[in-house]
Formats: sequence, C-alpha cells, structure tokens
Amino acid sequence: MTTTTSSTHGHPSFQGLIGAAQRDITPPAGIYARSWGAAKHDVHDGVHRPLTCTAVVLRAGENDLPLALIALDLGWWKRAEDEWLVRGAVIAALGVDDARVIVTMAHTHAGPSIDRSDHDRPGGHLVAAYLEQVRDAAVAAATEALRTACPAELAWEYGHCALARNRDLPDPLKPRTLCGFNPDLPADDTLLVGRATRTDGTIVATIVNYACHPTTLAWENHLISPDYVGAMRATVQAGTGGAPCAFLLGACGDLGPREQYTGDTSVADRNGAYLGACALATLVGMLPPRTRLAFSGAIESGAPLAAWRSEPTQPARTIGASTFAIEHPLKPLPSVAEITDELARCTDPVLIERLRRKLGVRRAVGDGSTAPIRGWVWRLGDAVLLAHPHEAYSLLQTELRARTPSRAIAVMNLSNGTSVGYLPPAALYDRDLYQVWQTPYAREVLERFTDACASAIDRTFSTSTAMNGSNA
Repeated sequence: MTTTTSSTHGHPSFQGLIGAAQRDITPPAGIYARSWGAAKHDVHDGVHRPLTCTAVVLRAGENDLPLALIALDLGWWKRAEDEWLVRGAVIAALGVDDARVIVTMAHTHAGPSIDRSDHDRPGGHLVAAYLEQVRDAAVAAATEALRTACPAELAWEYGHCALARNRDLPDPLKPRTLCGFNPDLPADDTLLVGRATRTDGTIVATIVNYACHPTTLAWENHLISPDYVGAMRATVQAGTGGAPCAFLLGACGDLGPREQYTGDTSVADRNGAYLGACALATLVGMLPPRTRLAFSGAIESGAPLAAWRSEPTQPARTIGASTFAIEHPLKPLPSVAEITDELARCTDPVLIERLRRKLGVRRAVGDGSTAPIRGWVWRLGDAVLLAHPHEAYSLLQTELRARTPSRAIAVMNLSNGTSVGYLPPAALYDRDLYQVWQTPYAREVLERFTDACASAIDRTFSTSTAMNGSNA
C-alpha cells in the first residue's frame, strides 16, 4: 500500500531501532495433539515442518521502551493462565507493560495442545513442560531481537493473494451452513507485507499479514505442522537472504483455503508456497527503502504527461501502544455445571469435542451475562497493528481499512488472551452456522467491536505527541 500526500507518494513507514530473532518450538514426540472432533488419533506420528517462534522488537531510540511482537506457530489459547505463562514472561523480561507485547498465533490445527488441563489425555503429561519450552523460546527470541536491534525502516505495502476463499457454504441437503469452500461468494484477498531494512538496504525482517484459516491439514493428518505458514515462511525467507519472517493471521473468521481438510502435506506446502510467492511479489514491487515519488510537473508530448521522480524521504519515528475494551452481552448459555454434566454422559467423540470446547468457553467468559473484549493498538509511524484474542470475520479488517485508507492496518486475530469464539456479522445470527452457534457473544458483537477499534485507532493518531518513546 502507498499513500499520497499532496504531490508525493510513498509507503506508510516507521524508522527506529528494529531487531528480529527466531527459535524452534517443535514439541516433543508423543505430546497430545488432537484438534479435530473427527480425528481418530490423539498423538502425532512425526513432524511435517518445525514450529517456529519469531520475535520482532521495535523502539524509537536507545533510551525508549520497546514494543515486542511474538509470532507463534501454535493453535489458540484456551486458558488465561497458559497464555499468561508465555506473554507475562516476555513482559517481565523486557520490563514493559501489557500494552507493549503482542503474542499472536498462527492458528495451525496440526499443532500440539497448549492447554495444561489436558494432562490426563494421551500424551497430556508433556504439555506443561512444553509450555515452559515455548515460554523460554519466546523470551530468548525477544531479548535477542532487542539486543541486536539496529537503525532500520519498516515500510508496508498491500498486495493480493487468492489463497483465501469464503468458507460459509450452504448445505445442499439440510437447512444449515457448512464450514468449507464456497465458490459463489467473494473473499477478501488482501495481503499486507512489512519490510524492515537497515540503512544499507539489508532486510532485517519481513512481516506477512494475511487472513486465511490454516486448516489445510485436518483429521486425516498425523503430523505436527505449521500448515501453510511453514512453506510460506520458507519461501519468503529464502527470497530475502534468510531474514526472519513473522506471520500475522488476519481477520479470517469466514476465510479458508480452497483446498483443505486433508492429510496430504503437499497441499499445505503448495498453499504456503503460493502465499509466499505473492508476498515476495509484493516486496519486489515496493519502492526502495526511505524513498518516495514526487510529482515533478507536466511534460507536453503526444499526450500531456505527469512526470514523477523518486526522492529520499524521512520515515516517521512516532511509536506507541495502547489497549481498550468493550463489554458485550452474552447469548443465553448453560452453566459450567450443566455442560460438565452433559459431558459426563456423552459417548460420541465428536460431541465430546464440542462439549469440551463449550465448557472451556463458559469458564473463560465467566457466569455473568456480559463479558469484556479487549484490543491492542500499536502505532508504528504511519501504520497500525490491531490485535485481539478472538476470531473476527474479515469485515473487521475491510471496514477498518476503508475508514482509514491512508494508513496501513494489520489486523490480527488470536492475539493476547484466551480465544473464546467468533465475531460474526449481525446479519448471520439467524442462520444455522457454526461460527454463530459457537460464539458466546450476542448479536452485533462484530459491529460494536469494529467501531471500538476505529475509535482506538483515531485516538492513537490524535495523541501522537504523547506516544513517543517511554511516554507511550
């Protein structure tokens, strides 16, 4: 994406100190790894591709507090104490507050359990030690990224990739909606790529923000895998001199790959290679670092021509972080005791999986009639990172980008906190749709949260003088 101000045209960007580092977080053999109700196995047989922790740390100057972005090739947090074990450790290690650390999940459905309450499941005894491994890797990557941070520019550009397709398909046999590829509905194919470069042009890191469920590999898959994210990362890193690539999952509640729900890892690799190629194409199409185009006048020729010339530019150094929350009504929900009783009497494996998830959701939102929904907003120069814990429909990102077209806006699902459900549009609440009956939130949750996000972004840019360095 580029911005036009008067007679200039350039990338939304930030200049400061930027560092990146990675760690392997592949789990041990035999760990509990069941993500699908239709699966017939509880423990994986091997590893398709390693799981990775990628940290990107940014700050305005040597004496300023950092922002730390931690991207994990893992599924989703079910319990607050498990999530805080990792994020809280990074916050403590960097000596910053809650607003300045975002831990975001790739949302692979072919990963290990990260829920310590699964200790009684096959391989569940390994989960607690594995979470400590993830915690230590995140801290190590974040502190290394901070230690090695150097003067650099982070510039953003929008591209496109048709990997993501709409996944709300009307069932031809029943009055309900299936969760799978619908070729008749449009899908948001927006790709946002960030490029961090040193003053000599060397790439420090890349960031790929894209909305598409990593559900290529499903119940027939027996291997630990980052799904398409692994091949995407390998493709981008190979094309950028090995610079770490952080994947940020966008608002993908209604989006998934055309080819999915398979045990064939080559399909996941093909999906990832496609996204990686699109990301590299977007990078190739960007202007050189710290450069913009300026209108230099009209040239009279066979047609009157508009001449633009490249010129150096100084990226913004404004940086800041804040949080916000809304309180939203819950749908009528059974109590923890009622779900527990139903689960004890259930013998169907698919229904057991659904009830276990429902129980986790009820415990997470509590026994009240409303529950808070938090969001995190970072300003990085002319760009915005917007993070939240749930699974919003793509309307969240398309609406926010439409409201502020001059900004690069990276929206991140499944970040910071327990994920309890989907945020679907109000118009879908009258349909028999998984995302609607799964969510604990009542109608209009997406619309209200979108408005809150837009207001938070507006506040971020209206208070820029208070958001530099350690004062943010």
